[in-house]
Amino acid sequence: MNATRFNKLSLAIGLSIATTSALASPQAFMSSRSFAMAGTGIAVAAPSAAPSTNPAMMASQQHDWADDFGLMLPSFNVRAADEEETVDQIDDIQDVIDRFEKDVAALENNVNNSNAQALGATAKDLRDRLVNFDKDTVRVNAGLGLGLAVPGSNVSVGFMTNANLTATVRGELSSNDKSFLDALVSAANSGATSAAQVKTEVEKREAEDGGEIKFDSRGRILASAVVEAGISVAKTIELNNGKSFQLGVTPKYVELRTFQYTETVSGFEDDEFDGDDYQTEKSGFNLDVGAAYAFGEQQEWNAGVVVKNLIPMELDSAQSRPALEEKYTLELNPMITAAIAHKGAYHVVTAELDLTKKEAFGYEDDTQWLAVGAEFDAWRYAQLRAGVRHNLASNSDNDGIEETTQFTAGFGLNVLGARLDLGALYSSADVGAAIEFGASF
Repeated sequence: MNATRFNKLSLAIGLSIATTSALASPQAFMSSRSFAMAGTGIAVAAPSAAPSTNPAMMASQQHDWADDFGLMLPSFNVRAADEEETVDQIDDIQDVIDRFEKDVAALENNVNNSNAQALGATAKDLRDRLVNFDKDTVRVNAGLGLGLAVPGSNVSVGFMTNANLTATVRGELSSNDKSFLDALVSAANSGATSAAQVKTEVEKREAEDGGEIKFDSRGRILASAVVEAGISVAKTIELNNGKSFQLGVTPKYVELRTFQYTETVSGFEDDEFDGDDYQTEKSGFNLDVGAAYAFGEQQEWNAGVVVKNLIPMELDSAQSRPALEEKYTLELNPMITAAIAHKGAYHVVTAELDLTKKEAFGYEDDTQWLAVGAEFDAWRYAQLRAGVRHNLASNSDNDGIEETTQFTAGFGLNVLGARLDLGALYSSADVGAAIEFGASF
């Protein structure tokens, strides 16, 4: 096997993360403030984030220094999950493959027990690493968004566009490769005839592969993206008892995209893996609807609910190699989330619950989040944020990385209306960060 083939697999992992051509089911977009507060926002979203979070919040009562105009330009977040240090494993495997090829060449040039034992030791190392690599998964989630909101006394309007993607890469051990490496290890330890037996196993595999050893172990890339753009409208509706609530809608254009690529490490070609045969896409119009209601003696409590993606959409992944690949379905189903918040001059505390479960796409967990977030404000100029969320749908039997409990933190700076928001996330599987620039006044 040519080691450069495996290098191309590593390259594919990088490209699948970095390009829109490899855009597993992404979570909904969140602002950096929301990111730092455990993904909450349904009852506390600022105007610029409301079109993507809960459009009703554009018309909800905000601080008087942030209720005339809101701009998000832009907001970016990224999370990475690599429970088994998959990328580091790839680097180590590449080094062992280089050594394996040198040991094969040495044995073919000089058939003796010393060279046979060296090849056997390398084969054992490679086998063990490939066994450990089997089913290990690395996943990257990323989100990018823009938002604009102009709250008004009668009608509030806003605009949002965002892209959310997840790229998942995993290794898959071939039983043929394991049998071959097992045979080499056994032959190398066979005693006086080890050199001849090892050479026989090498020649047998070379004959099967057409003259050059080509490992059958595979690399898989499974990914998807959801891109959306919409215009939001919100209004305060007065009730007969003197109370009021806010109602908002976001008609939007949505594009779904999936990507699936499976190839042996020997046959991988970096100039082909992003071809049209491995992608599917679908687009259409959809709708988000949200509501908010303030109550309490000083309107210090706020309740919110949002229904996202009222029109179900789905898209099947491509199967360029049906014998090797399953068909996965990316589903964009209605998602209902409810929240309650307590707000004061210097604090916000909120709790949020997904009332519906988000089905996984490929190598990941279903998700249904219960989240708590808080923000402490220092005279409008600085904000300290923290949060925690737990996945009620998590299970250890998922076919990938388990999503359990995540902890978040962050801070914001506001100088003369210009904003900088930073966020961080940590869990047993994930680490993440978020940054956002914007304005509000």
